Amino acid sequence: MENRGQKRMEVVGEPPADKRACNSQDFTSGGSSAQAQQANGNTDADMDTSSSASPSSRSDGEQDREEEEEESDYGSCDSDDADPRRRVLQRFQRGRSTGDQLKLKSLASRLSEENDPSLQLTGLTELCEVLSFCTEDSLSIVMADLLSRVLVKLAKHESNADIMLLAIRAITYLCDVYPRSVAFLVKHETIPALCQRLLTIEYLDVAEQCLQALEKISRDQPVACLNAGAIMAVLSYIDFFSTSIQRVAVSTVVNICRKLPPEPPSPVMDAVPVLCNLLQYEDRQLVESVAICLTKIADQVSQSPAMLDQLCSHGLIHQSTHLLNLNSRTTLSQPVYNGVIGLLRKLSSGSTLAFRTLYELNIGYRLKEIISTYDISHSVSSTQPIHPCSNQVHEVLKLVIELLPASPVGDNQLALEKESFLVDQPNLLQQFGADMLPVMTQVLKSGASVYVSYGCLSAIHKLTCLSKSDDLAELLNNANISSVLAGIFSRKDHHVVVVALQIAEVLLEKYRDAFLNSFIKEGVFFAIAALLTSDRGQQINPVSGFIQGSVPKEIVKCLCQSFEGSVSSSSQTCKVGNDSVYILATRIKESFFGPEVFDSQKGLTDVLQNLKNLSAELNDLVTVPVDAHVLHGERFFSIWNQIMARLKERESVSTFEFTESGVVKALANYLSNGLYERKLNKGDPECDSLPLVGNRFEVFTRLLWSDGEATPSALIQKLQNSLSSLENYPIVLSQFLKQRNCFAAIPNGRCISYPVLRVRFAKAEGETCLRDYSPNFVTVDPLCYLDAVSQCLWPQVNLEPLNSVEAKDQAIECQSSQLQSTSISCQGESSSHMEIDCPNASQLQGSQEEEDQDHLIDSGEENSSSSKEEDVRPRLLFRLEGLELDPSLTVYQAILSHKLKSENETTNDSKLSEHHTITYERAPQLAVSHENLFPLRSMDNDEHHPFLSYLFAHRLGLRHKGTSPPEYAILFLLKSLEGMNRFLFQLICHERINAFGEGRLESLDDLTVQVRPVPYAEFVSSKLTEKLEQQLRDSFAVSPCGLPPCFNDLMASCPFLFSFEVKSKYFRLAAFGPQQVHNQPQHLGSSNVHGSLPRKKFLACREKILESAAKMMELHGTQKVAVEVAYSEEVGTGLGPTLEFYTLVSRAFQNPDLGMWRSDPSSLAGKPMVPPSGLFPRPWSATSAAFPGVLQKFVLLGTVVAKALQDGRVLDIPFSKTFYKLILGQELSSFDIHFVDPELCKTLVELQALARRRKVISESQSDVRAAKCDLSFRGTKIEDLCLDFSLPGYTDYVLSPRFANDMVNLGNLEEYVKAIVNATVCNGIKKQVEAFRSGFNKVFPIEHLKIFNEEELETLLCGERDLFNMNEVLDHIKFDHGYTSSSPPVQNLLEILHEFDKEQQRAFLQFVTGCPRLPPGGLASLSPKLTIVRKHGSDSSETDLPSVMTCANYLKLPPYSSKVTSLFIFV
Repeated sequence: MENRGQKRMEVVGEPPADKRACNSQDFTSGGSSAQAQQANGNTDADMDTSSSASPSSRSDGEQDREEEEEESDYGSCDSDDADPRRRVLQRFQRGRSTGDQLKLKSLASRLSEENDPSLQLTGLTELCEVLSFCTEDSLSIVMADLLSRVLVKLAKHESNADIMLLAIRAITYLCDVYPRSVAFLVKHETIPALCQRLLTIEYLDVAEQCLQALEKISRDQPVACLNAGAIMAVLSYIDFFSTSIQRVAVSTVVNICRKLPPEPPSPVMDAVPVLCNLLQYEDRQLVESVAICLTKIADQVSQSPAMLDQLCSHGLIHQSTHLLNLNSRTTLSQPVYNGVIGLLRKLSSGSTLAFRTLYELNIGYRLKEIISTYDISHSVSSTQPIHPCSNQVHEVLKLVIELLPASPVGDNQLALEKESFLVDQPNLLQQFGADMLPVMTQVLKSGASVYVSYGCLSAIHKLTCLSKSDDLAELLNNANISSVLAGIFSRKDHHVVVVALQIAEVLLEKYRDAFLNSFIKEGVFFAIAALLTSDRGQQINPVSGFIQGSVPKEIVKCLCQSFEGSVSSSSQTCKVGNDSVYILATRIKESFFGPEVFDSQKGLTDVLQNLKNLSAELNDLVTVPVDAHVLHGERFFSIWNQIMARLKERESVSTFEFTESGVVKALANYLSNGLYERKLNKGDPECDSLPLVGNRFEVFTRLLWSDGEATPSALIQKLQNSLSSLENYPIVLSQFLKQRNCFAAIPNGRCISYPVLRVRFAKAEGETCLRDYSPNFVTVDPLCYLDAVSQCLWPQVNLEPLNSVEAKDQAIECQSSQLQSTSISCQGESSSHMEIDCPNASQLQGSQEEEDQDHLIDSGEENSSSSKEEDVRPRLLFRLEGLELDPSLTVYQAILSHKLKSENETTNDSKLSEHHTITYERAPQLAVSHENLFPLRSMDNDEHHPFLSYLFAHRLGLRHKGTSPPEYAILFLLKSLEGMNRFLFQLICHERINAFGEGRLESLDDLTVQVRPVPYAEFVSSKLTEKLEQQLRDSFAVSPCGLPPCFNDLMASCPFLFSFEVKSKYFRLAAFGPQQVHNQPQHLGSSNVHGSLPRKKFLACREKILESAAKMMELHGTQKVAVEVAYSEEVGTGLGPTLEFYTLVSRAFQNPDLGMWRSDPSSLAGKPMVPPSGLFPRPWSATSAAFPGVLQKFVLLGTVVAKALQDGRVLDIPFSKTFYKLILGQELSSFDIHFVDPELCKTLVELQALARRRKVISESQSDVRAAKCDLSFRGTKIEDLCLDFSLPGYTDYVLSPRFANDMVNLGNLEEYVKAIVNATVCNGIKKQVEAFRSGFNKVFPIEHLKIFNEEELETLLCGERDLFNMNEVLDHIKFDHGYTSSSPPVQNLLEILHEFDKEQQRAFLQFVTGCPRLPPGGLASLSPKLTIVRKHGSDSSETDLPSVMTCANYLKLPPYSSKVTSLFIFV
């Protein structure tokens, strides 16, 4: 075989042309020789289609910039006449087409008549040139037929390889420019000729050109290619070709496999061994194409066990399971990965060999890994409402269910063989169960969707039926299946409940002794009894939305068929009858337990009875007079120690026992002194007991953390389990899929991008002060607040004269909106749809979407602010079916809450989709109440105030559950524990100060606090997090107003229950609208992140970076645009330079000369400040001349931080934890100085303790006690310390004019400490913080950040602290163009990164991405992915430097020969 000189040089290591330089840091790579050869006319290897170079490798930012340039060049006119240039261009193209037609006709005639090889070569060269530039208009059917005949004849020219090459190249061009010519090429037997050239390769470049041509032909004529044997032709010598050509070959097979006949011919099966071998390759695109081929082949032979066995005999099972390995060198895309799992399911379904092989390969371990590492919350697409089952977890569960065959019916030979195999190999089934059972029960506890839950339960049911081993009972007990079943019985879907009952029945039949007691202990029997008390035959359905549209059949498909391989159209009906739940529950009750189990006393376990008694004692303790302080403490210690002893016993307390005992409610009642269910307003007598509440929490904190964080962790886990078992928050999924512009007449007559509600507003019976509104149904914006509806309707229904001009204008506006709505609704009266399409939707969409977004984001703030004013208070009260609607909710949320209450938290689609009639009446004239759930500064002891303010600031959000649901106490106690954990240092420290003052501690060294807080992740509820994830993926979640109100309430009062990831999505939805929710915004190409948001370019100056930042914020800070930065006198713009700009601005703000931050002795002159505890504002006196300039800097800083959040940019500025608390609007105390200046805080705590001891002594008036107590500071009298009333480190700051000339002594020590605290964290920095917040609010309201804690806010602003997790690096880096993960230069680079210290890793990230920190989520969230390609440069690669394209996170790495060279270059 000869490699002819005309073949283009292999440049697989060079990135495609679209990876051009986009940054000033780029360098010109090698490859000029290849370009020169390409210029000479040999472009055969570059004619590859999408199969040879993935278009996704193209930078999104570059694509967008090109699109903008095209738009600016060609304009956006609607007609040709509007653009003279377009008419000129069309005339030119017509003239050129005519010329091309003449040339082609002449060339075809010459080639058909000419026999001289040299003239034929000349003619073919000219033909290739013409075809490469002409258009489809230049060709006709006659010309295509003529050219096809001539080119096929020349392609068979055996004696001259150049003629063959050019003829086949012309065929390829012809297919490209005129696709209809493929039929003529087939007619003239082009395919056999090309296949013959591939089966007897003489020249490599000719063979490559044949593959290119066959790939084009196979797109339109796959059957002809199949019949001509093209599959084996392209695969026979595939190893001889380069990677890009291998992709072309496999793409040809993919095209053919898409149109396989029902019974594939033998050539298809003959290709299976080659395809299976290709699965071992490392090229991702190649392997994915091969996987698609094999999946298509398996689909066609799925009904033939013999052919499936033949597929398996070639090692397909082994290779496929290898691809599923999480550590595989080839990382597949999600659809292909799911397809491989589906391939294994199809094979195991019809082949005993596949079934047996999968068990022998321990497939359960692989499947367990997939479910364990796959994020359940992303199991459904977040961008489109695709079929809920089309996801990875669903595919895994289908495979698991397929590997657990049902009992054979009749003489089903395949089922009998599978059952016989499992009977003969019980250890394999046991191992499979040991792998899958724990992870499936964990999924059930996580709040997965109803589809996933049903699949897990179905698999567990099959496993329990199949297993004959007693080991299964132990596995199920270890997985706490009893608790899982008890929770499942409260679900609202009858399919899920029925399968759970079936599992319970099988377990009691097989392992009665093992599960009877656990069923009682975990409350399974009580849950079954509760099912029997419900109405017989009542359908239990999942909650569904009442905003509907066109619904695909797949979405409404019954759960009965969701895990079946194929379902005929005749069997789409539900297999679970209405009485199934009642019948099964009755059968279990009558068969396995008697009435004594449900007796109120006999049915209780000893543990439950004991906990009930302790709860009663704790409740009695609340009634003991408050003055009996010692008695309270001793009795509480005793009761609590007994409770914790029970919780720590070997026989653990079950969730059911814990919740039923009343311990949670009793503890919440005692700690809050009965206030946890109360709304506190200023002046309430209950406020007098708040100091007592603070003391109780203080004592409880010391008691709980007395032996470390193990005890609070155990209590938190119990509370989380209880919350998961009791909560039943609905997931309400709407069923409209397409965004459409609809007109909503109420409240303000505007087009919206989501469906409207049809509502008829009727005057309530007996209402005499109002007039009728309208008898017709009107369109209402479902996401507007009822208060806004009230303001709109009031002028129309009010009988009183309209006095003000504004009121008359409002009445006219509302009347015109109503008339417009009526006219539109009359036109579409016959339609059953709820929405009315806006007549100018296409014209309004661009501007209207941004207006919608502004409306959705600001509606909550507008509503809350307007309700404070007298003249806009709601004047109408609305009712639906007699029940009052909450005016603080949107129309959608109010109707939803009503349905949930009136129908027992179940909904029916037909009822929800109907039109709604809402009655209105005059609202009672109540006094304006500025409710304050926690009165500020209402206690004598201010040290408890920040904690109690946090605890009682929000009434816990359970609006739809009633006044005091069971989980209310659980939520309060969880919030209390989270608050104690958050304020742990303050509470423990304050308790020790009191102990020192009372003489219970002797030495100042005993004041040191060394307790560790509980990890924040333990407070996150995985079940609620998953539920909110599912809700946020709903198509109606265009703002928080479209979520069920319970989630908004929980996010406001208990945000710690949700993970950082889901809170980030909620925050972006609330602050920026739906465009930035589903795409994580940092380091993404701007086109992906910002959707339709416009982009602006800004020219910055490196030498004046802060001035540039101020100018940028002035121009674009308040606009909803994504700003891209370029630098003056530098080339390049896009993501990389923009990230670098924010990094430079961050460092500029750390300049100590700005006077913004507390001084850091360790900082070097001229270097950015990086204090160990982070940056915190320095105190300034308002009279200082430099103070106004400092305030301006803080305003700018706030605007920059907010803009970075809005645009999704990472900052590199190390704020202190205490400053983050100020950003979040939290109060600070003296103990927060610990996170600013630990040494100063330590001194202040000791001085506070001395002041407290002196106060106790003076109040006791005991000379003996005073003589025994030491009031010196570490052996030195306070007076001898020579302290004056000046702020340490800032002598120009006057602490207190009253004591300006005094020295500190025991008498004024307390005033001195308070003055320092006030200057450090209160008045001394108050103006700076206000300036920061005012700058921030220019971009978006800072209140949206309150759902985060300090650590999360740091991650949101500054990305991840840990830069590289070396165990996961390979999973999140893409290797291409000559490199794989096993390439020596790549291995050397990864080893070097692992050995780098943190600063070196930061420098590497800065070099590659433009920012020294990774976005939230780490390397996995970096987008575009970090890509490493081979760089071709000079002959000596050892001296070449690596280059980057920061806009695409693209590193071009020369092939260094050793690690030493790589290390030298990078260091």
